[in-house]
Amino acid sequence: MDEGNPDGVATFRATGDVAAAGHRIAANIEQVIEGKADTIRLGLTVLLAEGHLLIEDVPGVGKTKFAKALARSIDCTVRRVQFTPDLLPSDITGVSIYNTESRDFEFKPGPVFANIVVGDEINRASPKTQAALLECMEERQVTVDGVTYPVGSPFLVLATQNPIDMEGTYPLPEAQRDRFTARISMGYPDHAAEIAMLAEHATTDPLATLPPVSDAREVRALIEAVRAVHVAESIKAYAVDLAEATRQSPDLRLGASPRATLQLLRAAKAWAALGGREYVIPDDIQGLTTPVLAHRLLLTAETQISGRTAEDALAKIVGSVPIPSDQTARL
Repeated sequence: MDEGNPDGVATFRATGDVAAAGHRIAANIEQVIEGKADTIRLGLTVLLAEGHLLIEDVPGVGKTKFAKALARSIDCTVRRVQFTPDLLPSDITGVSIYNTESRDFEFKPGPVFANIVVGDEINRASPKTQAALLECMEERQVTVDGVTYPVGSPFLVLATQNPIDMEGTYPLPEAQRDRFTARISMGYPDHAAEIAMLAEHATTDPLATLPPVSDAREVRALIEAVRAVHVAESIKAYAVDLAEATRQSPDLRLGASPRATLQLLRAAKAWAALGGREYVIPDDIQGLTTPVLAHRLLLTAETQISGRTAEDALAKIVGSVPIPSDQTARL
C-alpha cells in the first residue's frame, strides 16, 4: 500500500495486497462468526465489487451478527435500520424540515447516508418502503423534494431477510432483488463451531469488543485495485453465454438481466483479487453463478410444481455451457 500518495488515497500495487487485506478483515469477522469462511469471503467480495448483499435464512442463525461484524471490522460510518410494517420511505432516505429561524427547508439525511447500511429483516417492510432503496442502491444517490444528494463511498447495503413463507413478510420486488449483487444463506453451524459458539458467547458478546481492522480509505483503495483485475474476452463471452442460457431455459420465465451479467463479472474480479490473482478464470464465474444469479430468476409453474429450484436450473445451465480454456483467461 502506498502511504505517500499526495492525494491522500491509499493505493494497492498488486492483488496480493488485496488478498492480505481481505484475509485480515475476514479473520476479524471470524472472531464472531465461526465456521463460515466461504460466507465471509463472499461478503467481502460483494463489498469490493461495489455491490450489495442480501442474507436470507431462518431466524437465529447469525444473519444480523454477520452484518454487524462486517460493519464493525471497517472503521467507517454505519447505520442500522430495523424494517417494520409501519416504516416510511422518509425514515430511510431523510426528510426536508422547515427551519423557522432561517425560514427555509433543511434536509435531514436518513440512515441511508452511511458507508454501510444494515437493513434488518428488509422484507418485513411494505413494498413502498422497500422501493425507497432502489435509487441509492443503483445510482448511489437519493432524490428528495426534487434535490439529489450523493451517498458516500464505499457504499454497501447489507440486508437480512427471513424466508418468504414466514409470517409477516412481504416479497421483495423483482427490481429490488436485481439490485442485490448476491444472496447468501448462513445455514446452521457445524457441530464443532456450535460448541465453540456456546463456549465463547455464553458469558460475553465478542461483537461488543470487536475492533476495526480497516477503514473507508483502505476499502476505496481495495476497490480501485479490484477494478484493475484483468478479464479476458473469452471470460466475458462465457458470462454472457451463461446469462443468455438462463433467458432461454425452459425452466425459467425470467432469466438474468444485463445488470446481473455485469455484477457477476465485477464479483468475479473481486473474488480473483481476494485469491491473489490479477486475472479472472472460469472457476471464478462458475463459483459465483448461484449466489449472484439465483435470487434474480423466476421459475415457471411447471418447474415449481416439480419441486426444482433456481439453484437446480442454474446447475443444469452451468453444466451445459462450454467453458473457455484456462490459457485464454490470461490473455
